[in-house]
Amino acid sequence: MRAAIAAFIAMTASVALAGDIDDAHRQAVSGRDSYWNCLAREYQRDSDTSMSGPDFTLHIASACPSERQYFRVMLVDYLSLQFPDVDAGAHMTTANNAIASAQKDVVTAFIRHRAAPK
Repeated sequence: MRAAIAAFIAMTASVALAGDIDDAHRQAVSGRDSYWNCLAREYQRDSDTSMSGPDFTLHIASACPSERQYFRVMLVDYLSLQFPDVDAGAHMTTANNAIASAQKDVVTAFIRHRAAPK
């Protein structure tokens, strides 16, 4: 009887953790989408200006602060649940790398757009 109760508690905890991981994943994806959409709005707003590549790079690095922070927090939360044995600093590095990659993609698109023949 005790073994059955212990098995039930373990199974329930496992299902609850899986649900938490799924929720955290959905929130991380939502945060990513929100950040990307904000960066896209910045790109659309500035893509036809005379802003230089370095100026646009600086602009994008400071754009969308609340969306960027929400994405960072949600991604770190998800990674912490998905990989609890990995150092929290590694999760923060992963989140920061994802943010840097998004910024780089937007800047690359801006520079290519500016260089395209008109």
